[in-house]
Amino acid sequence: MLDLACGHGRHARFLASIGYCVLACDRDAAALAALEGVPGIETLNIDLEDGRPWPFVATRFAGIVVTNYLHRPVLPALPDALQPGGILIYETFMAGNECYGKPSNPSFLLRPGELYEAFSAPLEVLAFEQGFSNTPKPAVTQRICARRGVGEKRHIG
Repeated sequence: MLDLACGHGRHARFLASIGYCVLACDRDAAALAALEGVPGIETLNIDLEDGRPWPFVATRFAGIVVTNYLHRPVLPALPDALQPGGILIYETFMAGNECYGKPSNPSFLLRPGELYEAFSAPLEVLAFEQGFSNTPKPAVTQRICARRGVGEKRHIG
């Protein structure tokens, strides 16, 4: 499993606690340090926004979790990083969230339907939601759960 832009590793910890081996990635070395020694979690200090190529070209994951993070150049790489049958869970803020707090910069807010548009062709969408939520705090978000087909070939390069 890949927990991309994991922060302090809330999702990585949960996934490891139910038996998954997790690669927790973030550019914040201090946040990753809190995960050192947690069974089932390997950490990788990496900045996905530094202009280097996608680091997982040769790797496939059973699942990828991304929350509260948006760097649009990464989106096209995610489907190919899933193994056949692999699951993508992605949730982050969308336009309208600026009324409730940060992020408020449009560069960090999804457009309506953007996750669906990004992943509905390469993956099978299992669930998609967008809009206002009051919990855990007022926010406008988008979330998708999608699966890579079992018989699909991977495109590398």
